[in-house]
Amino acid sequence: MIRTLSDTAVIPIAGMILTFVLCYELIQLIVEKNNMHEFDTFNIYKWIFKTFVAVYILTHTFDIVMGVFSLAQNVVNSSAGVISGSLEVNGAAALAHLETLLVDMSVWELLGLWLETNILHLCITAITICIFLIIYGRMIEIYLTVSIAPIPLATMANREWGQLGNNYLKSLFALAFQGFLIIVCVAIYAVLVQSIPTADSVHGAIWGTAGYTILLCFTLFKTGSLAKSVFSAH
Repeated sequence: MIRTLSDTAVIPIAGMILTFVLCYELIQLIVEKNNMHEFDTFNIYKWIFKTFVAVYILTHTFDIVMGVFSLAQNVVNSSAGVISGSLEVNGAAALAHLETLLVDMSVWELLGLWLETNILHLCITAITICIFLIIYGRMIEIYLTVSIAPIPLATMANREWGQLGNNYLKSLFALAFQGFLIIVCVAIYAVLVQSIPTADSVHGAIWGTAGYTILLCFTLFKTGSLAKSVFSAH
């Protein structure tokens, strides 16, 4: 759908922008050589080559964009395999340890723990919604960025206007590799959570889980700005 929408609505505009950029480039070649009094024939060939490259980039916009995301996806898949293979929690042992702690508690302690877990459940639900918005918001941002790709890439042939295309490619790489940063955040969270089942206090384990989940939510919020900072995108 995104590609069809882009081909129908965005490509014609990108074609007009490309035409303007190429005409502007040709005028620059003429003017900067003293109105063709010192004109070199090689400049014509250079302009034809730039035209060919610009048209090729525009007609293969989605191949370029998908190539960037395929590269990032390969990195994400490789890292996800390492993380899932090395971060396993022994659920049976954790449950047995928790039962041992609960048996030694009084009724009032269990009542307080029940109230505590209900309050924490509401907090965790709110944090889960925030994490949901971050992940799905990134997916929507990817669709929006990809749908308008032909316009910035149509400016790549010109030295001045080409900054628009360069910044777009930087933003595209940042958005693609944000997924890798999210995987790293989840890996760190998994390592931190592994220490919770062995905690000596149920209260400490509960609030420790809440603290680590809040930390995960905060770091997920930061992955977008960090990725843009790494790729100098703005």
